[in-house]
Amino acid sequence: MTNINLDEEVRLYTNNTEREKYNLLATLFGIIVSLEYLERAYVRDSITAAEYSPACTRLLSQYKTMLRLVGDEVQSIEQFMTQYRMDNPAALHRIKVGVPATVEHASEAGPETAKQVAETTQHFITFMDALRLNLRTKEELHPLLRDLVTSCSKFKGHKDSEGRSKMVSWLITLNGMQISERLSDEQARQLLFDIEHAYNEFFQSLSAKSD
Repeated sequence: MTNINLDEEVRLYTNNTEREKYNLLATLFGIIVSLEYLERAYVRDSITAAEYSPACTRLLSQYKTMLRLVGDEVQSIEQFMTQYRMDNPAALHRIKVGVPATVEHASEAGPETAKQVAETTQHFITFMDALRLNLRTKEELHPLLRDLVTSCSKFKGHKDSEGRSKMVSWLITLNGMQISERLSDEQARQLLFDIEHAYNEFFQSLSAKSD
């Protein structure tokens, strides 16, 4: 019978490679917990949007970096949270959306300017051109759609529109894909249709304001 020394520290690893793996997993765990507390603080008005947005963006960026480093160990964020018994629904939602709540809900939208309209128009065109040129992977499309949704968040009139809602939904879809995973042709056609609809809706809302 093996004698167990209860005073001896239990090690999860036996070599440097395993130690690095557990350190990375622990860092990912910490990022998720930090994001949960940040989301709760923002909802409770314990921090301002100006404080929340950069902190959330930084944590999301760190999460994406860590996920690349532990890709072989983590099949999905849901699986990771279940395995380590994490109950962090706010963090999970923010990770799935991939952008801060201030962008998702456009809560900090300000007055429109000609420059902002031009920049948003360019984001629309760039993304639609990417789809027409058969770009299909998350790596190719997610940054473009993220920039488009972020740009649209500056317009109060676009906040509750159907087009914006669909763009956020597609952003969540792309964010949940593997980096090299591709949209099907049917998904790409639907996405292009939804973006064209959002584009037309965007300019209709601007025209309505100018009348």
